[in-house]
Amino acid sequence: MRPSRVAVVGGGISGLAAAHRLRHLLGPDAEITVVERADRLGGKLRTAEVGGRAYDVGAEAFLHRRPEAAELVAELGLADRLVHPTGAPSTIHAAGRTRPIPAHTLMGVPASVEAVRQVLSDEGVRRVAAEPGLPPIRLDGADVAVGALLAERFGPEVGDRLVGPLLGGVYAGRADSLGLRATMPQLATALDSGVGSLVAAAATTMPAPPQPRAARPPVFGTLSDGLESLVHRLAEVAGVRTRLGLPVRALLRREHGWRLEIGTPAAPEALDVDGVVLAVPAPSARKLLADVVPAASRRYAEVELASMAVVALALPPGTALPERSGVLLAEGERGPDGVPYTAKAFTFSSRKWAHLAGEPVLVRGSVGRHGEEHLLQRDDEDLVAAVRRDLALLAGVTAAPVDAVVTRWGGGLPQYGVGHLDLVRAVEDAVAEAPGLAVAGATLHGVGIPACVATADAAAARVAAHVLGRVR
Repeated sequence: MRPSRVAVVGGGISGLAAAHRLRHLLGPDAEITVVERADRLGGKLRTAEVGGRAYDVGAEAFLHRRPEAAELVAELGLADRLVHPTGAPSTIHAAGRTRPIPAHTLMGVPASVEAVRQVLSDEGVRRVAAEPGLPPIRLDGADVAVGALLAERFGPEVGDRLVGPLLGGVYAGRADSLGLRATMPQLATALDSGVGSLVAAAATTMPAPPQPRAARPPVFGTLSDGLESLVHRLAEVAGVRTRLGLPVRALLRREHGWRLEIGTPAAPEALDVDGVVLAVPAPSARKLLADVVPAASRRYAEVELASMAVVALALPPGTALPERSGVLLAEGERGPDGVPYTAKAFTFSSRKWAHLAGEPVLVRGSVGRHGEEHLLQRDDEDLVAAVRRDLALLAGVTAAPVDAVVTRWGGGLPQYGVGHLDLVRAVEDAVAEAPGLAVAGATLHGVGIPACVATADAAAARVAAHVLGRVR
């Protein structure tokens, strides 16, 4: 029996997790090749040296309450590097004031009027209190834009001051264009079950209060030496062949498998395999599927993308930071001088993570929501200056950095618009008709690391089942 041959297109967390699972499923003799157009593995997991310290300038953490990432960390023998936030509170800056993020909400949707009393105006509080008495919400299976539903039920403030900043932090998107079913599935499920109000639906999602003296489970986790170490360990354990700096120009079906045309037109290569996992952003998936699965390609073309940048600052030893983990900014906020803020969020990393305490002091500013590409067109020096101005106004931190690193993520965040779940279902159904082909990645069932790992596991299982059934 000849060894099976599989290609994974994309060397981010989804691609490497798929390669790792394929190794388990196909055994030690399988030839697994990861093709990545960039000159490095990791995708949105990137750990840079900032002020002489390892610091994540892409994804900085994963949701620990969802099991896929934490289980993968343990499976790879990295559990001793798993760390959790310190518990420093997080805040939102809205309507010119910085306040703690209310605890009793679902992504900012209030589960009670008391939860948001300190964040809203008197009129905003009145609207929240009155919402359960409005006519019941009936979605009848349809999707709806989050912002439109919030405005209809609460008026503008809940969306502007709470939900918008939180969704902007996750998706770099706007509540007006993000779909309820993909971004807040628990809320949609509660409404589908007959719960008639948003306040009541949010209340049904709230976890039971912890028992007295019981430790609260951590919400987030990361690795003490940076999340990029996760993908490198995946590649090492999976024993894959990596082809870096090579674009995949075409994907072709053959009688008994697939052919990838890789490299440049001047130096083309062909890679013939039994199965393929595509773990690439929507534009690349659209291009590669255009001829082989055109129905999936057309749906991928509907996915809009947001760009953003991370400005990592290493501040001098002794620089005082606020006693909180960071701050999210509501859209349209302006400083006392009337000039709009450039940043959408700050993470006070040396407060948020115990392993990043010490010297130098580390802070990261995030810039860019969907439709704000113009903010990213300034050069690195100007972007650093703008973020420093925001940091001074919001947190009183004026110290000049000893190091600054700007990392740009062009088109890095897929937007989960209205009808996204239907779009994904159509993609996966169409790809299922192509034997030995599967898709994975942040475009599908969630932008976080655990969701990406879940899509990778599913894609690997599908491809492995085909390969094991065909290769004799």
